[in-house]
Amino acid sequence: MNLTLVNNNLQIEWEWHEQLLAFNICKNLVIPLNHITAVSTDQPVSSWSEIRNPGLVIPGIIKAGTYYSSRGKEFWYVTKDQDYLTLELKDESCQRIILTIDANQAWLERIHQFIAGN
Repeated sequence: MNLTLVNNNLQIEWEWHEQLLAFNICKNLVIPLNHITAVSTDQPVSSWSEIRNPGLVIPGIIKAGTYYSSRGKEFWYVTKDQDYLTLELKDESCQRIILTIDANQAWLERIHQFIAGN
């Protein structure tokens, strides 16, 4: 996946295989930066009580797709890497987006700079 900042939006562009694994029909996801309320690189909490619909999970390898829990609707695309980036959202269909990405700390700092400025 590729993340970019364009016109005060965070754009997530999925590779074809990521779309396939996550049952994600859109190639791009655009989130206005002012809809991001918090961002973290901490390991996210996952629970056995989550309902996957649709999605894929192979324990210890990948968790991808839409999940419903007591926290609300979440979109996950995480692999065995530990480079987490969790976005807490408002005014979006999902309450959280959880990713593993290269340069997660740099993205955390970039998004924090925007949140602090608004």
